[in-house]
Amino acid sequence: MAPNTKNLTEEEEAARQKKLDEWLPITSSRNAKWWYSAFHNVTAMVGAGVLSLPYAMAALGWGPGMVVLALSWIITLYTLWQMVEMHEMVPGKRFDRYHELGQHAFGEKLGLYIVVPQQVIVEVSTDIIYMVIGGKSLKKVHETMCPSCKPFRTTYMIMIFASVHFVLSHLPNFNSMSVVSLAAAVMSLSYSTIAWVVALDKGVQPDVDYSFRSKNTSGIVFDFFTALGDVAFAYAGHNVVLEIQATIPSTPEKPSKGPMWKGVVVAYIIVAICYFPVAIVGYYIFGNSVEDNILLTLEKPAWLITAANIFVIIHVIGSYQIFAMGVFDMLETYLVKQLKFSPSFKLRLITRSLYVAFTMIVGICIPFFGSLLGFFGGFALAPTSYYLPCIMWLVIYKPKRFSLSWTINWICIILGILLMIVAPIGGLRSIIVSAKNYKFFS
Repeated sequence: MAPNTKNLTEEEEAARQKKLDEWLPITSSRNAKWWYSAFHNVTAMVGAGVLSLPYAMAALGWGPGMVVLALSWIITLYTLWQMVEMHEMVPGKRFDRYHELGQHAFGEKLGLYIVVPQQVIVEVSTDIIYMVIGGKSLKKVHETMCPSCKPFRTTYMIMIFASVHFVLSHLPNFNSMSVVSLAAAVMSLSYSTIAWVVALDKGVQPDVDYSFRSKNTSGIVFDFFTALGDVAFAYAGHNVVLEIQATIPSTPEKPSKGPMWKGVVVAYIIVAICYFPVAIVGYYIFGNSVEDNILLTLEKPAWLITAANIFVIIHVIGSYQIFAMGVFDMLETYLVKQLKFSPSFKLRLITRSLYVAFTMIVGICIPFFGSLLGFFGGFALAPTSYYLPCIMWLVIYKPKRFSLSWTINWICIILGILLMIVAPIGGLRSIIVSAKNYKFFS
């Protein structure tokens, strides 16, 4: 524990807080370039969710599917721009964390109550899903490279994937993991391209069927709801955007929003290049028979599918760390500022290792990739990516009623709330259905 701080003078307390900020992950380094913003945002955004987009299209159908994809891209780009703009809206102050912006908009206590639970759910659930997709991709690599070998259980593969994070989780901040994040961003573009190019090369399947998978009305509706959550999960980068921007240097003459926005635009162009071809080509070629991970549908050429799955593994390693860094910052901030623990390697070792172990165990217990995407995509990601920035914008800037800004924000809020309500319903149903046939050590 740290020494008693009750008798510290204001200057000493300020110096202590500065020292703590220099140790914490988000505020310890502010020398990032605009391209750091680009590949950090690509790594955070273009996750394993892109592989489920053809599956989502099969549940949505051509018309609604294209509308949902395009609207999600436009809305989330707009809300991301809002967050970049609000990062330094108060002269001389930076909102380095999502909850700090929430506190400015809603008040010290209410801001925490509104933002922190949602952000924690997003980051933790995303890391759990990445545990699952990492383990399943490892299993796919093993099965493809050695079809005659005895198959490994998914449980063991998730454990192997988690072992990497027990090491990487001790990187101190975003800038220290820039190489990992860059590699992950390159891999995301690579495996997305492989997915749609190989699918296109196979050609439209002879028995392709574009009708809904379910043959009854309730099944079609629930699948539609789950698919909305799948798409929402694909746009997950907002939960760490302020934390990424916090790593960029800023002066009154050159505020951080300039290079940050430049990186965001590049990232969103890459997002479009990855998402739309995978979703459209994957559904066009395989119809409603496509798996919730399109790489599982593609079997040949074996070497290329193996390479794509290895790229997925590398990418989700980086994505896991991007989202985990936000959780680490929250945990360590609470421990050193509220509970007065001394900043140390031992503190980080215990805290971060326990977090990795927790996400691994939960991933082993509920390894239902598509169902998890649908549930958490709507329940957790819809608020923080689709409409919470709009609410904060309305509260802070107070645009004139029925003005263009006011109207756009309210449209985003209404669509986001509807998404948050219906997507988890479909995802939860899918989890329940999948759980009936799940064997823990399969």
